[in-house]
Amino acid sequence: MVTKKTTKTTTAKTTAKAAPAKKAPAAKSTKVATAAKPAVPETADMFECACAEKPAKKCAAKAPKAEKKTRVTFSVRAEVGSKVFLAGCFNNWDPTAKQLEDKKGTGEFSCSINLPKGKYEYKFVIDGVWTADGECPDWVQNDMGTINSVKIVD
Repeated sequence: MVTKKTTKTTTAKTTAKAAPAKKAPAAKSTKVATAAKPAVPETADMFECACAEKPAKKCAAKAPKAEKKTRVTFSVRAEVGSKVFLAGCFNNWDPTAKQLEDKKGTGEFSCSINLPKGKYEYKFVIDGVWTADGECPDWVQNDMGTINSVKIVD
């Protein structure tokens, strides 16, 4: 009986050692093949722009290199210590994408972004409240029944 138990144990150990050696190379080759495939579609940086001159026009999150951009500064007054952001069609109306800074601590918040020629709708988000630019004379009514400020870049 002792001989049979030793034989069974030896067989089990041999099988256990052989099985992982066969599985390991197969797993590695599967991962390499999966990682090589591109997962992002070509149009991932595209979105509908609510303020485009043509309603069906798509705006690219990153403009083509050949298109000249202009540095545009946005500024607004708010209480010192406020959290102020810029949202507009140029950043898909993301209320936290671009934070304005109060560099001097006086309540004058500003930021600059580079934009190609076009017409852009925007708002400030001051401590979570969407606010039109009171200093901007150009505005349009939006689908929410409020107004958006308009910046034209020539």
